[in-house]
Amino acid sequence: MNKKLLLATIILASSGSYAASTATAHDAKALEKVSYAIGFEVAGQTPPGLNSDAFIKGYRAGSAKEKSAYTEQELKEAYTIFQNELQQKQAVIASEAAIAGQKFLSENAKKPKVITTASGLQYKINVAGKGKKPTADSTVKVHYKGQLLDGSVFDSSYERGEPVEFPLNQVIPGWTEGFQNLKEGSKATLYIPAKLAYGENGIPGTIPGNSTLIFDVELITVQ
Repeated sequence: MNKKLLLATIILASSGSYAASTATAHDAKALEKVSYAIGFEVAGQTPPGLNSDAFIKGYRAGSAKEKSAYTEQELKEAYTIFQNELQQKQAVIASEAAIAGQKFLSENAKKPKVITTASGLQYKINVAGKGKKPTADSTVKVHYKGQLLDGSVFDSSYERGEPVEFPLNQVIPGWTEGFQNLKEGSKATLYIPAKLAYGENGIPGTIPGNSTLIFDVELITVQ
């Protein structure tokens, strides 16, 4: 559970009895929003294919302090079966992603203005900046949008409305190398093979294993 979800859970738990007895309309609305936020985040962290009806049934039973509908042994066996099937599906997806990534990078390397480095990283400068270049030890402020090969956006500082700042030696290798090819004020596209991104494991629920990633980036400042 991440910190945001944990905090929301603590707030909800600590306010339950209060909300039931003395909550104002304003308090009830706030509690409704917090409850929604928890449900929204839990949905984002659960594996695909989860039976939502059974999930809600289990939640209600737990809230009512009822006895579980299944024995501990039954649940253990179910978890094992589910986990094995999930791993098999992820392996297939990762294999397909590796093939798609290799094909994409091979074709992309032939396009105008795309530069391929010795590591396999590819980049294209869309707007050339005139400021200084960072080193691997620099801290940079950037805007970015990250996509999978199918165009799915998995992260974007533009959508959040504010740039991010980080040391280049604490991010994925594709970023560490890629930003060192840019100057302040540059806008570029980084095409990052899986080995320079999140590798075979990816990020569960967000980035499949062996995924080649595309980042539209803007280098704002270098410290």
